[in-house]
Amino acid sequence: MKQASEGVDKEKTYSLSDAIAEIEKFPKVKFDETVEMHFHLGINPKANDQMVRGTVVLPHGSGKTVRIAVICKGEAEQKAKDVGADHVGGVELIEKISKGFMEFDIVVATPDMMRDLSKLGKVLGPRGLMPTPKAGTVTTDVAKAINEIKAGKIEFKADKQAGVHVGVGKRSFSKEQLVANANHVVDAINHAKPNALKGNYIKSISLTTTMGPGLKVAL
Repeated sequence: MKQASEGVDKEKTYSLSDAIAEIEKFPKVKFDETVEMHFHLGINPKANDQMVRGTVVLPHGSGKTVRIAVICKGEAEQKAKDVGADHVGGVELIEKISKGFMEFDIVVATPDMMRDLSKLGKVLGPRGLMPTPKAGTVTTDVAKAINEIKAGKIEFKADKQAGVHVGVGKRSFSKEQLVANANHVVDAINHAKPNALKGNYIKSISLTTTMGPGLKVAL
């Protein structure tokens, strides 16, 4: 962190392309860091009509191996297994999760299982894992949802400080891949602008790596 910070002008604002080029100069660490974008939005996070939330498919994927749990029954179970879901089941999987099983990164569910799944609200909710129709994780087409997630579909959501924090790839990605992914994220967040918002929407964007300093990015 200290080495990387020495070469960074904290007052300088970079184009997206230049910021990613600058990140390539940061000292390497022992793992493949995530390249992160951090947005500060001009929303009131306490206002229900100014919530910013959505999904975006990164054209070059996120670089992460995502473990998917699918809560469903009947024909959907076999479809989920056929496209590579890591854990598939109905009420028995819900029971297993309620007892502490957490070996997954995202949960997909069919609408008919949401009543049973609601009992896990206190377990999945605080971790941001509760399936929602808006995120595309409550669906009758589990195969499509799983394929999109594996292809690089990620969810973003504004936090209580009006910030949005998104991983746009790994340092091992090429500059072109990172620029393309980052541009898709910017477009998706612009598209999610609340109709009720008046005034400046995106106040600032910074780009960084897991272990690196932040770079100001031109809006």
